[in-house]
Amino acid sequence: MPHLPVVSGRELVKFLGKLGYQVIRQKGSHVRLKKDTPSGTHYITIPSHKIIAKGTLNDILNRISQWNNITKEELIEKIRKMI
Repeated sequence: MPHLPVVSGRELVKFLGKLGYQVIRQKGSHVRLKKDTPSGTHYITIPSHKIIAKGTLNDILNRISQWNNITKEELIEKIRKMI
């Protein structure tokens, strides 16, 4: 399993936009995104911090991989190519 990259909230929101997520609102330092998938609408909240904590990033990637049928390793590789 590859190591998690160091990313900011802004970079992660940009990456998720490329996967089809849309920003629906921002409240304080958190950005709410949504994506319509065959299994329903997926909502996720991303902290807009300079560096997202490893545990938080791990949880976000797990949820994204489940809803989009992409392995976590593929997501990590795509993020590395983007940053």
